[in-house]
Amino acid sequence: MANLLDQLAAMTVVVSDTGDIDAIKQFTPRDATTNPSLILAAAQIPAYQNLIDRSLQESRQVMGVDAGADAVVREALDEICVTFGKEILKIVPGRVSTEVDARLSYDTEATISKARKLIGLYNQAGISNDRVLIKVASTWEGIRAAEQLEREGIHCNLTLLFGFAQAVACAEAGVTLISPFVGRILDWYKKSTGRDAYPGPEDPGVISVTQIFNYFKTYGYKTEVMGASFRNIEEIIELAGCDLLTISPALLDQLRHTEGELERKLNAFDPAPTEAQIHLDEAHFRQMLASDPMATEKLDEGIRGFCKAIETLEAQLAHRLAELEGGAAFSHAVHEIFLLNDLDGDGCITREEWLGSDAVFDALDTDKDGRLAPEDIKGGLGAALVGAGTGQP
Repeated sequence: MANLLDQLAAMTVVVSDTGDIDAIKQFTPRDATTNPSLILAAAQIPAYQNLIDRSLQESRQVMGVDAGADAVVREALDEICVTFGKEILKIVPGRVSTEVDARLSYDTEATISKARKLIGLYNQAGISNDRVLIKVASTWEGIRAAEQLEREGIHCNLTLLFGFAQAVACAEAGVTLISPFVGRILDWYKKSTGRDAYPGPEDPGVISVTQIFNYFKTYGYKTEVMGASFRNIEEIIELAGCDLLTISPALLDQLRHTEGELERKLNAFDPAPTEAQIHLDEAHFRQMLASDPMATEKLDEGIRGFCKAIETLEAQLAHRLAELEGGAAFSHAVHEIFLLNDLDGDGCITREEWLGSDAVFDALDTDKDGRLAPEDIKGGLGAALVGAGTGQP
């Protein structure tokens, strides 16, 4: 009997949810997707240090020798995301998803500008638009940005999607693909109800994606549905037949080593009955989202989490740039950290002032006095980069 992964691939497009290029090579996904947390995790792997260094060096060339470390690091963030994307596209035959900086999630024009830059970097490498999905948070502002980008031929993957209102607004905007986060929905319900587990058919994340899928197919929306952020293979089994599913290497491996009959649960040509069609303007969208505490909380939490991952990656890049260019660049990076975090200008950064992750602060605060002086930053940044944690998608 065929394993579950092979059976799933016959009815659903399987996408690899990782920035680890070697992990992608172990499977045969059509597409791959990344996010800031995954890029941050991949950046810890020594085998990829050359990709990081190359991106930093190219960013220095773009920004010029007189540019500060902060400017080079900002440029390098885009370069690194695209560099990993280009490497992934050497392996997968389909598309790679590359994410817009989560700190732009509530700025439509800035999101559009960043997306154009990212796709431009791919185009410069000879990669056409049809092989790239630009990932944008499913805020109202993000959805409006994606609507404009789709008109320009830049295809979008709307991420951090937890609620029905977000899905409907994305479909009406004509976006290429949405990524509802199955596992994070389950997390919220387990925490809010105190319930330890849900059987697959009762899993709130599974129910949400099933509702969205049947609604889209019933009313003929072209937007594809890609379930994401799975906690177990039971969730995946219940969504067999979904347009796409993006799955972590660990769960892909589990599916590959599990035998049994896989039943199609979702059918685009014969969707289950669904609710009446609705149309959303901004006021109706915000009202529906506000009435869904799970979607509201998880959207805000997801954006904050991705922002922290970006900030931690920026700190890593500043440190590595200093190693590549010498102490002057490192001193400049320390100066920039103080400009950003020392809000009262007293020469020390408290935990309340610190804008980055707690893990980085704790690693820098080697004397555990709750305050960071310039010497702490200079002496402890390396330790922070080793010790900072990375979150699961």
